[in-house]
Amino acid sequence: MAVDGNSTTLAPRRERTGWYFYDWANSAFSTTVITVFLGPFLTSITERAAGCAIDADTCDGTVRPLGIPVAAGSYYAYLVSLSVLLTVFVLPVMGAIADRAPRKKPLLAGAAFTGAAATVAMAFVTGDRYLLGGLLFIVANISFGAAIVVYNSFLPQLAGPDDRDRISSRGWAIGYLGGGVLLLLNLVAVMSLSRDGDAQRTLDLARWSIVSAGVWWAAFTIVPLIWLREHPGAAAKPRLGGNVLTDGFKQLGHTIKGMRAYPLTLAFLGAYLIYNDGIQTVIALASQFGTEELKLEQSALILTILIVQFLAFGGALALGALATRIGARKTILIALALWLGVVSAAYFLPEGEPIPFMLLGAGIGIVMGGSQALSRSLFSQLIPAGKEGEYYGFYEISDKGTSWLGPLFFGLIFQLTNSYRAGIVSLVVFFLVGGVLLAFVPIRRAIVAVGNTPPKLI
Repeated sequence: MAVDGNSTTLAPRRERTGWYFYDWANSAFSTTVITVFLGPFLTSITERAAGCAIDADTCDGTVRPLGIPVAAGSYYAYLVSLSVLLTVFVLPVMGAIADRAPRKKPLLAGAAFTGAAATVAMAFVTGDRYLLGGLLFIVANISFGAAIVVYNSFLPQLAGPDDRDRISSRGWAIGYLGGGVLLLLNLVAVMSLSRDGDAQRTLDLARWSIVSAGVWWAAFTIVPLIWLREHPGAAAKPRLGGNVLTDGFKQLGHTIKGMRAYPLTLAFLGAYLIYNDGIQTVIALASQFGTEELKLEQSALILTILIVQFLAFGGALALGALATRIGARKTILIALALWLGVVSAAYFLPEGEPIPFMLLGAGIGIVMGGSQALSRSLFSQLIPAGKEGEYYGFYEISDKGTSWLGPLFFGLIFQLTNSYRAGIVSLVVFFLVGGVLLAFVPIRRAIVAVGNTPPKLI
């Protein structure tokens, strides 16, 4: 192994498996909590706090956190926006700290267990405790992003340039599988134990489903903490003066200045920012499109989510295998072309028919995991040695911090046309522009510019 933290050989299987398992662990939070249960659960708690559950006729549907009037139905959306805003400031600092700390695993453990504990503490969000629920969500979501930055920074230590696409794709695939397994178990429990007309029981089942994701996250995080190895690259760095935390803030400023020396890396980040925003918008608004435009039942939407999860497992592996034959960038461009086809097909879906929507979900599942996994591994080639955490901090900002662009564009198109179909098909702009920009980035030259060895195929 190279001492700078960039591996030139393949890490042992045990270490790679440990890395995969963190994807398995944390995906439970994004699927069970974020995608399915937390939004409706916290909205119901907030409506109860507004008094709507007691007297719907006199209730104005408003809560007042810190004296600010907030519509109960908007509370969760505002929390998501606030957590994203805070995450934008936290992630680059976390990455800089990870690169300067002598050991990364304690940082991964601290972020992951903090997020998992906040998720488990949702067990105490009962009655009208909407403020507690909001605070716990913000802590969990920021911790989730911070842990991902540290987790991603291990990737260049696990393999040389020619093996990273395969490893990243396997990690992403296993993550989708883990998230899908827990979601399936929770949905079976909810369907088996719920009672018609018993809203409180439904709320309790949703709360314990959320708690189960925190337990899952914490339990499976133990595997990477045991099996991953520490690498000496970070420890060999000179200190800037002060403790690791203050060093992280100082190094963040150095990183921002230093990134200007690598304009081709920034060009890739710009392309990723655009096409990934399209991906995130499709994921976020697919359910709304299904309910509002296609008039589909909740059961059809839940089944589609499961289809996406399990097919994303196979899709990530398949596109990862394709990347070993033709290169990561070519494979990403193919995936973006498929995304163009998926969002275009959405425009023609018939109303009230779940099967075509599920087939569309299958298409999303096939291209979603691979396009994200290969973007992660391709970016690992564009990072100067020893700065993995710092650069992945900015990479995650391109993922989380800009995810308002697509929904804003979608909303504007809907406002102008009053059509969800026009809104969803308008997202082709993100895949088209992002793909064109990626095609024009000279990736091999960009890899050489940061001092890394290019893979045989790009």
